Amino acid sequence: MTRTVLLVALVMVMMAAPSRAQSSGPVVVTQGEAVIKRAPDRAWLTVATETRDARADRARELGAEGMTALQAAIAGAGLAEDAIRTTGYSLVPEMDWKSGKGVVRGYVVRNQIEVRVDDLDRLSGVIDAVTTSRATSVSVTGPRFALKDEASAQAEALRQAVTSALGRARAIAAGAGRTLGEVTRIEDHNLGGVQFSAPQAVMRMAAADATPTPITPGELEIRAVVTVTAELR
Repeated sequence: MTRTVLLVALVMVMMAAPSRAQSSGPVVVTQGEAVIKRAPDRAWLTVATETRDARADRARELGAEGMTALQAAIAGAGLAEDAIRTTGYSLVPEMDWKSGKGVVRGYVVRNQIEVRVDDLDRLSGVIDAVTTSRATSVSVTGPRFALKDEASAQAEALRQAVTSALGRARAIAAGAGRTLGEVTRIEDHNLGGVQFSAPQAVMRMAAADATPTPITPGELEIRAVVTVTAELR
């Protein structure tokens, strides 16, 4: 048998073989959604110090002293060594404008850190600890709540979403007098992870000798949406 004849025979066999990649029969396409709620077990705070002085070197020195005292106070609240990391630092001049000309009035140093709190029972104490630094201006943003094991929560939401979509598909198939066949396609519509089902927190800065800062974490929502395509028999 010549090579040309072999090639023609191979093409004919491939054309005659049934395709598994595409279904030629009717299909049903449904969407499933699931929302599960979890109590957060981790929080993030953004804390920044700000110092000013007429001299750049003195502003930097004051900023270093303030941040060192601040980190010591936060560590004293019982956080792990790796729970604090620097996320921003700047030293910029403050300008006055006279007759269209800029004159340096002084310098501002801003040092920003991110604080991870793995035990929410310590969160109020960490927030209150930043007020112990009196030599510099301190600002706190947050907290932002999270889950330590976010992946497993998202996987559970996906499983529930697929179950929901398949249930809808079976109902549609039954209504049409058919049964559900093989699932041929599943699409995950990622919604961006965890969302809050309640305000992130109720936070009020307190003086060192005042009532501890009240924190209300609320719950986190983990949402998943999928589209399922299945054969109809």
